[in-house]
Amino acid sequence: MSNIALMLTERAGRRPEAVAIAEPLPKRSSGEKRSYKTITFRELDAESDRIAAALIGSGVRPGMRIVLMVRQGIDFISLVFGLFKSGATLVLIDPGMGLKPMIRCLAEVELDGFAALSPVQAVRVLLGRRFPKAKHNLTVGRRWFWGGLSLAEIRKQPDPGSITVERAWDDPAAIIFTSGSTGAAKGVLFTHGIFRTQATEIQRQLDIQEGEVDLAGFPFFGLFNAAMGVTAVIPDMDSSRPGWVDPRNILEAARDWKIDQSFGSPALWNRVIDHCLATGERFETLRRVVSAGAPIAAMMLERLKRCLPPDAEIYTPYGATEALPVSLISASEILSETARKTAEGAGICVGTPFESISWKVIAITEEPIGRLDEAKECPNGEIGELIVSGPQVTTEYVTRREANALAKIVDADGRIWHRMGDVGYLDAQNRFWFCGRKSHRVETAAGPLFSIPCESIFNRHPKVFRTALVGISAESGKFKEPALFVECFPEQRPKTEAEKTELLAELRELGRGSPSTAAIERFFFLDTFPVDTRHNAKINREQLAVLAAGGK
Repeated sequence: MSNIALMLTERAGRRPEAVAIAEPLPKRSSGEKRSYKTITFRELDAESDRIAAALIGSGVRPGMRIVLMVRQGIDFISLVFGLFKSGATLVLIDPGMGLKPMIRCLAEVELDGFAALSPVQAVRVLLGRRFPKAKHNLTVGRRWFWGGLSLAEIRKQPDPGSITVERAWDDPAAIIFTSGSTGAAKGVLFTHGIFRTQATEIQRQLDIQEGEVDLAGFPFFGLFNAAMGVTAVIPDMDSSRPGWVDPRNILEAARDWKIDQSFGSPALWNRVIDHCLATGERFETLRRVVSAGAPIAAMMLERLKRCLPPDAEIYTPYGATEALPVSLISASEILSETARKTAEGAGICVGTPFESISWKVIAITEEPIGRLDEAKECPNGEIGELIVSGPQVTTEYVTRREANALAKIVDADGRIWHRMGDVGYLDAQNRFWFCGRKSHRVETAAGPLFSIPCESIFNRHPKVFRTALVGISAESGKFKEPALFVECFPEQRPKTEAEKTELLAELRELGRGSPSTAAIERFFFLDTFPVDTRHNAKINREQLAVLAAGGK
C-alpha cells in the first residue's frame, strides 16, 4: 500500500516518544521564556487515526475532496495525515491570493467538504450555493449552527486503532493550487506516489537524518518532517507573510530547540540576516539551511553564511508546484564558481537534477506540444524552455484543464513531461542556468532579452538591492521597448534629484558594458517591488509592466 500516511506510522513505530511537532504558545510578557505545545510521533499517529475514523464514520469516502484551511501547527499537520489516512483528497490553497480568487478556485474544484477554522466555516455557509457538494465538514474551533464534526470532540474519542485506507501509488492524494503569481491559479493533482518520492528524494539528497530538528518556516515542509522522522518546530510567525517575520522569534526557536536545519523563503532569511548582522547574534547549532521560492542572490548567501556556524551549508532547491524537487545547488558551489558568471549575465545556475529527474531544453514556443518528438531540443549553451519528467512530476491540472495542453508533453513511452515555463540553458556538466520566466522575456526588434541575465548586470551596483526587466508595448505592437525597475537598499535610496540623476547615469553606464543590456534606456525607481503572496520573494513583473506602461 502506498498511502503517504504510512510513512508517519513507520516513524512512530521507531521513535514513538520523540517530539514530532513543537508549536509556540503566546507570551504574556516580552521577557517571559517561550513555552511550547508538543506532540510525539506516537500521539500524532494516534490523533490522525482518530481524525480518519471520524471522517470515515461521517461518510467521507476515498477520493472526496476536502479543503484544509487551518493555521500552521499541530492541528494542521494532524488533519493532513488524518485526511490522507481516510483516503480523502486533500485540497490546499494559499489564502494570500485574495478572497475572490480563492473562492473562485475552491468553487472550481467542486469540494466535498471543509476542514477549517470557525470563521471559514461561517463563510462557507454564507456562500453555500458556490459549494453545493460540501456536505462533509470538520470545524477547528467553536462549532456553531452548521453541524458536522469538531476537532475538539474528535480528540475526546477513544483510540480506534490503526486506520489507513488503502491507496495505490497513482491514486489522488492532494490538489494544491499554484500561487497565481504568473497567471490564473490552477489546481495541481498530487498522487500518493508523488508525495512519497518527494519525501524520500529530499531526505536522500540533503542527507537529512531521522531525529534531526527542523525549524519549519514554510507549512508544507512540516509535513515532510513528519514523514522523515524529523522534529518540526513551528516558529511564531504568519506563514502567509514570511517577509514580515520577527527575526527574534526565529532565533529564539532555534536556541530553544537546538535546531539542525531550517527551511524558509529568501524574504524570511533577508529579515533574519539584517537582524543578525546588526546585533551580532548568530545561529549556534544550525547546520543546514534550505531556501526556495525565488532566485537567491550570491550576496545574500554570503551574508547568511556569516550568521551560521563555519561548517553550515545553504542549499537552494529548484522546482515548481507542478514539479518539486527538480535540482539542487549549494551556496559553496555558487560562491566559489557560478556567482561570478551570474554577475556577468550568464543566468543563475540551479545545479544538477535529482537522480529521479530527466530534463531537456527545447526551442521556445507559445504553442502546445502534443508529443515530445514534435519539440526541437536545444544544444548545450542555447537558451530555450526547460521541460522535466520524473516520479515527482505531476501529470495534470484538475481545474483550468485547458492549461494541460500548454503545460504537458507525452513521449514515446507514455511518460509525461512538464513544461516549467522557465527559460535557460544546460552546460557541459548538465547544470541548468535559469534565465527567467518564459513569459517575462522581452521581444525587441534586436531579439529577445531575458530577465535574469539583464538584471544581473545592474544588480552589481552596490546601491541596488534588485532590478526587474519589463517590456513596454511599442506603437507597432510587434516588439516591445525594454525598461528596468530598480529597488535600492533602503539606506541607499537617492534622497535628492541630483543623487537620482547620478545613480541613473551609473546604471546606464553598467548597461552599456554588456551587449544584452546596452539598449535599455528607460529606468523606473520603486522603494519596494510587488512580490508573490506565497514566498514574498518572486517579483511581480506583470504588475510592474502595467506601471511602466502608465509612466511612458
